[in-house]
Amino acid sequence: MTHLTRRRFAAAIAAATALTTLAACGASGDSEAEKAKEITFWTPQTTPQRVAAQEKVAARFTEKTGIAVKVVPLSETDQKQSLATGAASGDVPDVMLHGATTTAAWRSQGLLNTKAAEEVVEELGADTFNANALKAFSLDGKVGAVPSDGWVHLLVYRKDLLQAADVKVPASLEEVAKAATTMKATGVTGIALGTQAGTPSGTEGIYSMFQSAGCQLVQDGNVTIDSPECTRAAEQFKVLRDSSAQGDFDVTSARAAYLAGKSSMLLFSTHILDELAGLDKANPTTCPQCKADPAFLSKNSGFITVLDQSHPAQYGATLGYGIPEGANTAGAKEFIKFMMEEGYSDTLASATEGRIPLRNGTKADPNAYLDAWGKLGIGPEAKSSVAELYGPEMVTQIRDGVNAVSLWGMGTKDSPLAGAVTAENVLAQFLERLYGGESPAQVTKGMAEEVKKVQADL
Repeated sequence: MTHLTRRRFAAAIAAATALTTLAACGASGDSEAEKAKEITFWTPQTTPQRVAAQEKVAARFTEKTGIAVKVVPLSETDQKQSLATGAASGDVPDVMLHGATTTAAWRSQGLLNTKAAEEVVEELGADTFNANALKAFSLDGKVGAVPSDGWVHLLVYRKDLLQAADVKVPASLEEVAKAATTMKATGVTGIALGTQAGTPSGTEGIYSMFQSAGCQLVQDGNVTIDSPECTRAAEQFKVLRDSSAQGDFDVTSARAAYLAGKSSMLLFSTHILDELAGLDKANPTTCPQCKADPAFLSKNSGFITVLDQSHPAQYGATLGYGIPEGANTAGAKEFIKFMMEEGYSDTLASATEGRIPLRNGTKADPNAYLDAWGKLGIGPEAKSSVAELYGPEMVTQIRDGVNAVSLWGMGTKDSPLAGAVTAENVLAQFLERLYGGESPAQVTKGMAEEVKKVQADL
């Protein structure tokens, strides 16, 4: 199936799915007075525990304002499918929590009330937000959605294993590749990261490592994934992949390798923090030393939150609150402000390790929300905080990592292209060619040709 056919097929499925999900928006026959007293909120945080936590915060908002909130768990994919159809009929939600690349796509389609989002940011104080996050949700300096929270990739390493092998903590992609090769010779996987061809995990692995090497997908409309920086990144990515003693990894197997003590390094999101401490029974630590001390890995792991200080571009995810055109704007704005102030910490606590604040604090206390986040419990039982487990300096490290989150095309007109390339795993489809012996220059040239095809179809 060609890339164009795939998109047409996906569009057909989207249209069909949208018909079944639009009911979440509410009955179109409601009176205007009734609509003014309620809002519908779409959230991609869809697990029962997270939905319940968000409903509790929404109930507090209702108690304060008298505005009822219908919390609708809806994946971002389903949100995209439903909003386009709902906009045509005038049946839209009032607030949507979604990613930065989705904001760019909806904005280009005229589906977002960007003026309302700008007003919320201005009222809360633009300088209280993570500057990079504001850029991610902006175009031409104008905000399209209100940044809320996100996660960032961490490069986790075994302090004890690297020290025993006399390997210094890496500070660049080249140094990571060298360290991984050295560690494989000691009998463990050098680094576990997403390397499976054509998969989302492979896409994340490419995105994270290529960006850290100064590689850009596209600049000012010009596809640059075949630049010298990107070609060198592809060369080093193969070295990382070849450092595995266990084959290619996806997210699940990469995590399992590190938790079992079979890898000296791991590329993973901040969701790993509770698991390293033995707090997640679904993903327990299984290393030999972990039998006596389930928290062994948290005590013997170090973290790199910004790999290369000369290229502070970390891969991560950013979520923000958008208001569609045709929504209950007044109610939506009040809800977002509540979620970013009184209800902020409890909202983040619904999944602490994966919901790091993009608003660090208030004008009066610039780090209030970040400090509060560091004290929130992590893991299923939320008994211990990041600060308690890893020290307060780790909270600062994570802040630096989140501040460095950068997405290709972020804040520019190239964002929709970057989003499409990521969603379709375009770059990861070339990994087999890289692994099979094709030169990195040929691989990145092929990547560029395919990205240009996607660009032509937008």
